[in-house]
Amino acid sequence: MDGPLGKVVNGVIEGKSVDFWTLSRFIWEHPELALNEVEAHAKLTEFLEQREFRVQRKYLLSTAFRAEFDAPGGTDGPTIAFLCEYDALPEIGHACGHNLIAELAVASAVAVRDAMKQSHDLRGKVVVLGTPGEENCGGKQMLIDKGAFKDIDIALMSHPFPYEALRTGFTARQQVTVRFRGRSAHAAESAYKGVNALDAAVASYVNVSLLRQQIKPTCRVHGVILRGGMYPNLIPESSELSYHIRGADLAELDDLVTRVEGCFRAAALATGCSMSLEWGIRYKNLVHNVALTRVYRKHGLSLGAEFLDADMSSVVPTGAATDAGNVSHCLPTLHSVYAVGTGVRNHTRGFAELAGAIDAQGPTRRTAKALALTAIELLSDPALVQQIKAEFAEWRRNTLQPAAVPGPAPVPK
Repeated sequence: MDGPLGKVVNGVIEGKSVDFWTLSRFIWEHPELALNEVEAHAKLTEFLEQREFRVQRKYLLSTAFRAEFDAPGGTDGPTIAFLCEYDALPEIGHACGHNLIAELAVASAVAVRDAMKQSHDLRGKVVVLGTPGEENCGGKQMLIDKGAFKDIDIALMSHPFPYEALRTGFTARQQVTVRFRGRSAHAAESAYKGVNALDAAVASYVNVSLLRQQIKPTCRVHGVILRGGMYPNLIPESSELSYHIRGADLAELDDLVTRVEGCFRAAALATGCSMSLEWGIRYKNLVHNVALTRVYRKHGLSLGAEFLDADMSSVVPTGAATDAGNVSHCLPTLHSVYAVGTGVRNHTRGFAELAGAIDAQGPTRRTAKALALTAIELLSDPALVQQIKAEFAEWRRNTLQPAAVPGPAPVPK
């Protein structure tokens, strides 16, 4: 942070901290569910447009956006995107801190904009990509399918968490909705004439619970019964469940999906119900780019970040998933996590309180500076960008991945 551009970054993020905090607080106070982030979309795009970014509202999705700023020194350099999330959770609001992710993306991008204006040695473009629907909907995969990432070279973001880490092992995840259809009957007078769809749902739940003892420690299966009947005196003719199935990578996930599907089919067979499965967008495991992570580590450590994995000897395990994993299979992606409190986990009311508290602002500003400095180094060093891209290309070759072109994520048969 001692160089002239470091001072620019520090000056912007500290000097405009009230503006960024006000933006974050607005999103926190107006929680909106996935793909319905109307107010957040409006506020973020207005904020960026007022700060010289060229904004495309409703970019490919109704609550997505793209805001970009061209380097005055020339655009013959990389396009660096800060990924912006802003959807909330049902009932408990911003318990995953996406208001802070939005703040990070905007603050980092504005700081890079000012650095670009200061130094014409920075060449390329900075983009804030508004990616709605991270919670359960896979908004980033939707944008991948529509070509939103085709001209982006590197993507950067960080996520508020209970701890600070460079590389966290975000898992692959498959969502599935299970529907059973039976036949209604009077539950007291002629129950034997009915086919109980609730029994199929309960049997599914029990089957999956029994399966858990035989799955790997890196796997997870969890679900809820969404619908199972409304009246005790009526045999339920329909029921519905929603499940998330997780594995450390796509191969592990594929194996577990097959086994969990067997649990559902066994329940249908045992109860005589018909069954249908609706597969959601698949979240891919997060792929970490070592060369890119080292750049961010350098700047994070210089700012006082205390990464659990500062030596980068291993990846910090987690059971969580993110649709940024899908992006990481298409282009080099940084997705660090940073601590806004200790002992309080995401997706809890306690974490929602933290995400809206002033105490989260110090760590958020520090992380925004590290992200901005990372982007500035990328914009000033073409050889570094090529090294990062070469590592990504090698990973694709080693994993037999096809070329990164827009297309839907695979869906189980």
